[in-house]
Amino acid sequence: MSKFFRRNQYYFILALIVAILFACVFAFIYYVPARASLLYGPPAKHLSISDRIEYSTRLLTHGDVLSTPLDVNGIEQPFRVEPGESVTSIADRLEGFAIISDAQAFFDYAVYTGIDLTIQSGDFDLSSSQSIIDIAQSLQKYSPSDATLVILPGWRMEEIAASLPTSGLSIDPETFLAAGHAPPQVLATSPWFSAGFAAPASMEGFFFPDTYTLPRETTLDQLLDIIGRNFTSKLTTDIQAGFAAQNLSIYQAVTLASIVEREAVQIEEASMIASVYLNRIAIGMKLDADPTVQYALGYQFDSSSWWKSPLALADLEVISPYNTYLNPGLPPTPISNPGIEALMAVAYPQTSPYYYFRAACDGSGRHVFAATFEEQIANGCP
Repeated sequence: MSKFFRRNQYYFILALIVAILFACVFAFIYYVPARASLLYGPPAKHLSISDRIEYSTRLLTHGDVLSTPLDVNGIEQPFRVEPGESVTSIADRLEGFAIISDAQAFFDYAVYTGIDLTIQSGDFDLSSSQSIIDIAQSLQKYSPSDATLVILPGWRMEEIAASLPTSGLSIDPETFLAAGHAPPQVLATSPWFSAGFAAPASMEGFFFPDTYTLPRETTLDQLLDIIGRNFTSKLTTDIQAGFAAQNLSIYQAVTLASIVEREAVQIEEASMIASVYLNRIAIGMKLDADPTVQYALGYQFDSSSWWKSPLALADLEVISPYNTYLNPGLPPTPISNPGIEALMAVAYPQTSPYYYFRAACDGSGRHVFAATFEEQIANGCP
């Protein structure tokens, strides 16, 4: 056999293998989504092509699990979806209550169809005699006259935005974030800006943690105005006087309170933590606050969280105006939305000699405080 023939034979076999691989990939890319669409309906429009392929594949691997009830003789039982609850939590609780057989299958179906963005908070009567598909669709049908938006202390704006789809409000999360980072002009004449401070460049820090019961047709501007008014109502003259006594403007005080909120796992320690930071500010010492670094780092895909914990030493070097290990003074804006306890702690901190604190070694979430760096080192865990 000539070298020329062998070379051509080699290229022919290589081309054949490439063609077969291309055909397999082509079939996978088009057949799998088409098959999933036939069985489960079209995928959510916001999913990327890669996401459509991934979730189509996942659905097909679940087989009959999605359409087969866990117990055909099951009876109805109450099930509550909390405002802002994630679809992961809902799926896990449905499986834990023996309503469905597979939390992952529920999650995959919800994401594939887009139901994860339209599940409504409220009380439902569900049964294990329903299939996963039936239950997922049922969770969209709760339609009270009012919507309920819950803002938890310490949330950043992105976490509030993520809770909007399950609140009952028809407000797009991305539009909400854009408005929060650049408050609309309508707020310039809102009474909440008459509380002694100018309109902030961002509303981060001013979304007062609370449960907001609102008409479902509430617009974005109305929501921002309602939340702003609520913040103003909590900002009493006593609290404002406390801020002034600490030589802080309202914006500076809210910014510091947003850090205290994230640091104080046990809220009764908030006033002592505020004291430490105020002591540092008084002598021009950097704040060295971990929550500011967490805010700078942003969303952590491996833990599905906006707050990385624990931080690595390298994280403390992240280049950001919010990194108070590198930059003196307060960060440019609040890093979270503080509750009343954190605001009060900044207005009326404890008097202390402390400049340092660190987590206690007993896992309680409490802290141990120190006046000197040597004491801080000595308080380290063995």
